Amino acid sequence: MTNLPAAETRKVAPVREKPWLFRTYSGHSSAVETNHLFRTNLSRGQTGLSVAFDLPTQTGYDSDHALARGEVGKVGVPICHIGEMSALFDGIPLDKMNTSMTINAPAPWLLSLYIAAAERQGAARSSLSGTTQNDIIKEYLSRGTYIFPPEPSLKLTTDVIAFTYREVPKWNPMNVCSYHLQEAGATPEQELAFALATAIAVLDRVKASGQVPQAEFEQVVGRISFFVNAGIRFVTELCKMRAFCELWDEIARDRYGVQDEKMRRFRYGVQVNSLGLTEQQPENNVYRILLEMLAVVLSKNARARAVQLPAWNEALGLPRPWDQQWSLRLQQIVAYETDLLEFGDIFDGSAEITRKVEELKEQAREELARIDGFGGAVAAVESSYMKQKLVESNTRRLSAIESGEQIVVGVNKFKDAAPSPLTGGDGSIMTVDPKAEAEQVERLKAWRDSRDGKAVAAAVEELKSAAKEGRNIMEVSIACAHAGVTGGEWAASLREIYGEFRAPTGVGRAVSPGSGDTLKAVREKVEAVSTTLGRRIKILVGKPGLDGHSNGAEQIAVRARDAGMEVVYEGIRLTPAQIVNAALEEGVHVVGLSILSGSHIPLVTEVLERMKAAGLDDVPVVAGGIIPPEDEALLLAAGCARIYTPKDYDLTAIMSDIVDIVAARAV
Repeated sequence: MTNLPAAETRKVAPVREKPWLFRTYSGHSSAVETNHLFRTNLSRGQTGLSVAFDLPTQTGYDSDHALARGEVGKVGVPICHIGEMSALFDGIPLDKMNTSMTINAPAPWLLSLYIAAAERQGAARSSLSGTTQNDIIKEYLSRGTYIFPPEPSLKLTTDVIAFTYREVPKWNPMNVCSYHLQEAGATPEQELAFALATAIAVLDRVKASGQVPQAEFEQVVGRISFFVNAGIRFVTELCKMRAFCELWDEIARDRYGVQDEKMRRFRYGVQVNSLGLTEQQPENNVYRILLEMLAVVLSKNARARAVQLPAWNEALGLPRPWDQQWSLRLQQIVAYETDLLEFGDIFDGSAEITRKVEELKEQAREELARIDGFGGAVAAVESSYMKQKLVESNTRRLSAIESGEQIVVGVNKFKDAAPSPLTGGDGSIMTVDPKAEAEQVERLKAWRDSRDGKAVAAAVEELKSAAKEGRNIMEVSIACAHAGVTGGEWAASLREIYGEFRAPTGVGRAVSPGSGDTLKAVREKVEAVSTTLGRRIKILVGKPGLDGHSNGAEQIAVRARDAGMEVVYEGIRLTPAQIVNAALEEGVHVVGLSILSGSHIPLVTEVLERMKAAGLDDVPVVAGGIIPPEDEALLLAAGCARIYTPKDYDLTAIMSDIVDIVAARAV
């Protein structure tokens, strides 16, 4: 028996912080199917929703538009009108839910649909909480779902911010999104600087718009949130997050005069890195995801407010509900089984951490000064400076993997492994029912037939008037939602007024690292085959459909250029007809297609059919993307010369293979 007083032996239970929001990025096929997935995930302990919309929805097209062919319901859920938004959240009280929506160019529209759906549930606008991503600048740089030119796009962003801080005060109207910058190759200092430059560009426009009184501007700054990435170098990534917090506090205080410390807090959500997930030995991705998550939860003073984790098999295809559950369980184990949430910040006072944070802050400030020298983030986008720097960084990253300087386990080192029992057989990934698109189109036609056409026309006219007159677009957009207007009609109305935009590719002026002997050998092959052909090998790199993830296509274009080929690359969002017409006009020797949206079967086969009809069936077509083996077999049988997937990481080897394909047709 102890002789200590009872008071000294009594254990005091440590106070545990409330964990971050658990989210899973979800959506596919239809509103009804996705609603079922949402409710299943919530029943398993998910505490917030993160909506993945399909590419037609993200780019302002209805499901029956020509550019939507093959893309409907693939990378997310199709939402064209209020009927579908209501079905998406059927049985989910929106006044009690925290919802994140990854939507950018048409963010005012999807938020309007969400508000209208909530109103039909009887919820007050002021009760709604969640986030619209609404970061158009990074769309020009990395993700590609932009619609309008920068200035009208930023006007729409301003409208959302000015509306929500008054009407939906618990809503984060913008998630400044550095996640996709890292996916496009950004270094930590670039991710810091480009994201902060974006936030500055938006807040400066909000301030200049006159929509927010100066006395209330602090509230606007306090509602700006961020959505970040966290890669495998998790100590550096942790320091990056601490640097983000300190730099944002500095900007909010010094640039915008925010006195309330709470309004200067760096509030962010995160999805950890998908770029580093490997097709080879994909089971290793579970460990990568865990380590990357630690970067955003270990440091209390820089901890994420919401976390969503990719599934281990996303390099293979669309994850199943079980795969998403596995990622959710990982979060729950860290939050509830460990003692992480019982401690203060365990890195405060660390000299090493402080040194790295200060180094990153200084590098970010230098990059911010360069962007400021261009006239800010928008000017640095329009000049292609920021895009060029991302392409160069990604080129260096891929070159380091190819050379073995950057080790990726199972890819360029420790490649010998037993077959994974997790990836065998049918059903190892989720596939969208091919009938889903046709069924969605039929439902859309029925919706149009059933609505009040006069009410729709009147709402659209009021929308156009507001846009022409420079009024805030939100109230008229909510009225459009209630009237039954579709997303395609909303975006088409604004396209008439604002026009459309094609962002710079950044490929032409991107500087590559020094080449090695392997690339020199490929150059010699290019010269030999070009001599046989009588002119230089010309490759067309094409992005058919609505997939805006152009990083792979850009790297192929840069490496083909460095190998000595003539390259035709016109950027994203081309129809198969446009690609075939370009191939005919440019007289190319090979066509390379990049598709990451899961729409490779309909899009590649249409290109092949059109090539044949145009008399170009002697020009080989190669394709790359996240293409399962069974789809690869189908495309090869349809006439594709070669299929490349994420396991084909050596771009120089791909160039050599393409030259051989052209050489075989030249004899």
